[in-house]
Amino acid sequence: MESLWLASAPSISADAFVPGGSYDTVVAGAGLTGLTTALLLARRGQKVAVLEARQAGAVTSGNTTAKLSLLQGLQLSRIASHQGPDGVRDYVEANRAGQDWLLEFCREHDVDHDIRTAYTYALGDGGRRSLDKELSAATAAGLAVRMTRDTELPFAVSGALELAGQAQIHPLQALASLAAEFRAQGGTLVQGVRVTGAGTASGNRVRVITSSGSVSAQHLVLATGIPVLDRGGYFARLLPLRSYAMAHPVTGDVPQGMYLSIDSPSRSLRTARVEGTDYLISGGNGHAVGRHPHPQALVDDLAGWTRNHFAVSSPAYSWSAQDYEPAAGLPYVGQVPFGDGSIFAATGFNKWGMTNAVAAALVLAEAMAPAAEDSRTGNWYSPKLSSRDVLSAARDNAEVGLEMVAGWASSMAGTDQAAPPEGQGKVVRRKAKPVGVCTVNGEVSRVSAVCPHLAGVLSWNDAEASWDCPLHGSRFAADGKLLEGPAVRGLDPA
Repeated sequence: MESLWLASAPSISADAFVPGGSYDTVVAGAGLTGLTTALLLARRGQKVAVLEARQAGAVTSGNTTAKLSLLQGLQLSRIASHQGPDGVRDYVEANRAGQDWLLEFCREHDVDHDIRTAYTYALGDGGRRSLDKELSAATAAGLAVRMTRDTELPFAVSGALELAGQAQIHPLQALASLAAEFRAQGGTLVQGVRVTGAGTASGNRVRVITSSGSVSAQHLVLATGIPVLDRGGYFARLLPLRSYAMAHPVTGDVPQGMYLSIDSPSRSLRTARVEGTDYLISGGNGHAVGRHPHPQALVDDLAGWTRNHFAVSSPAYSWSAQDYEPAAGLPYVGQVPFGDGSIFAATGFNKWGMTNAVAAALVLAEAMAPAAEDSRTGNWYSPKLSSRDVLSAARDNAEVGLEMVAGWASSMAGTDQAAPPEGQGKVVRRKAKPVGVCTVNGEVSRVSAVCPHLAGVLSWNDAEASWDCPLHGSRFAADGKLLEGPAVRGLDPA
């Protein structure tokens, strides 16, 4: 699976890694959060290095639907239920600032973007009542949202929220421009080097441990989707979610707005024109990572729904993305607990990373290199812990515990050591240990089926030929190579 964005990405130049290097700030992760944070700090005179385990944009930023919208499904009413109206207003202010900054950057650097009207729609009466709550939260926060039933969709809706003046972009073009300006400002961008830990260096500095040696910095920023260091305990406060998307070449008239359903299964729509071809991008069918038996069925369902309703051909590209839902409703942005004030993180954007990533970068840059003028960024992401949040986290962790028990129990039942058919994988018992066996492109791989993060038993993802952890969302290639998640190393060979 490859996204339209990664397939059409401009080249991004990188620098060599120098073990023992010294910096003001090291940023782990070259997605939108990491590169924007790095650029803001470089503009303020800091010596900054960005360390990316794969390639810039390889994970969430390169696999998004790339909507810059302040209309975000039922996000605002959900935040209101956790944080009250003040939390919603701060969140909207943050996202507006992130949207404004990124659109201005796109205009200055000729990054492809379109201004569109955003819609959140429902099909039934229950969904319409949910839209009413979202409308109330949005208007209280100062957004010019209105209710309508007039959409471009080829089917009836019970209601739709509408917000004009939103945007959609090509995210890899934005990343390439961010990277180019960052390096022009004297920044160092390294690809293929994974941050695996952090310790203490002399002078109260952070020793950043990587797969290729260590460097030191005054500050370390974890911009890796979910923070890769466990000392903040974020893995226990986030629910990892996987969703799917595809780009269909257009053969007739299609909706030009940006659409998102609130019914299950979820549906997302937007257009894109890339290298002379018009596409309709559809997305949805999300689920907790590693907890669906056949993800390929979800991909097929999404493709069938799109072709049944719109004038498009079979998908030219299909891909998936990983997002993290925070227990407290708001993203977690700021200093990491038990990090001695030197380690920062940004996570929990809950599928709205285009605006939240930039807003988080503004918060982080202000915390590490304050500007001369007054700033309200420190007020944007300040989640208050409520009994509802505790219950939400407890529910998610109870499900994690059940997945742990069920995974180990089922792995002990499997005894068939034979290689499965092409594209399939299974977990079997070998010397009382779970082993993952799969066949991909004619090659049989046998690896440990135990996640090196917290020992969850992995599940086979038949849509992406990967081993996925149902506990905290770590993912591994068929041969055991680490793809993403809180784990910092790959799977052991069996």
